[in-house]
Amino acid sequence: MKTTSKVSIALVALLLFFNLSIIAQEDDAPKRPMYVAITTMHWNMDYDGDDDWIATEKEYKEKVTSKNEYIMGSGFYTHRYTADNTELMYVQTYASWEDIDKAANRNSELEKEAWSNEAERKAFFEKQANFYSNQHSDEIYITMAGGKPAGKMDKDVIVYMQKRHFAFPKDGSNEEFEAGRMEYTENVIHKNEVIKGYYPMAHAYGADRTEFVEVFVLESTDDLDDMAERNNELYMAHWSDEAKRKEDGKKMGKYFTGVHGDYIYTSVNELNN
Repeated sequence: MKTTSKVSIALVALLLFFNLSIIAQEDDAPKRPMYVAITTMHWNMDYDGDDDWIATEKEYKEKVTSKNEYIMGSGFYTHRYTADNTELMYVQTYASWEDIDKAANRNSELEKEAWSNEAERKAFFEKQANFYSNQHSDEIYITMAGGKPAGKMDKDVIVYMQKRHFAFPKDGSNEEFEAGRMEYTENVIHKNEVIKGYYPMAHAYGADRTEFVEVFVLESTDDLDDMAERNNELYMAHWSDEAKRKEDGKKMGKYFTGVHGDYIYTSVNELNN
């Protein structure tokens, strides 16, 4: 991992006008994770063993992840509608950049405590590794204001992720972008009862510095259309004046390239921490 000072410099350079004073947590807001690490893994399609994947990962969660004080939350998200049916995401959240390194070290300590016998520890991790291919990728995002926490869910739910790309306009500013983003967030997303959770994030470390990621938590795939319809109703209600609607749409549109991707996953409730 890079040091905190190097990461801070990278964030300023990569996010350009999206400075930390805007993305950082408000003093009077409930505590939220500041960093989200997403590891995209792939199933080992050649594996034909009898081991139970959920039971294996649940054992690791109970013995390690849930006891790691540096991890605010974690969970698995499996392919529902994406370009690659072999993929699944493992997501962990942290209060600070320093906690990412601390969490990795703490995991190692807890693993040795949980499986004190070296042979048993090796056997467990070999069993766990059998479920996955060697291919994976890692991205770290910084959370943004305006989230709508889903709270504790008691069942598997749908996670809809949309990735857009910043355009970095020369005539743009932090203040204008955040004002427009938060106006939409507060008057549409927060008022949409179909949306159970909402998490906006921006690139911090990884392959694409332009990424702006929005994650929506829904109860079922049927809610995807309902969410879109309700968003439109709320949007038209708040921006009822057509001229103002066009003006604001043009103003905010300059911050994005117009290219986006859509991804739908199932959250595995038993493995959420």
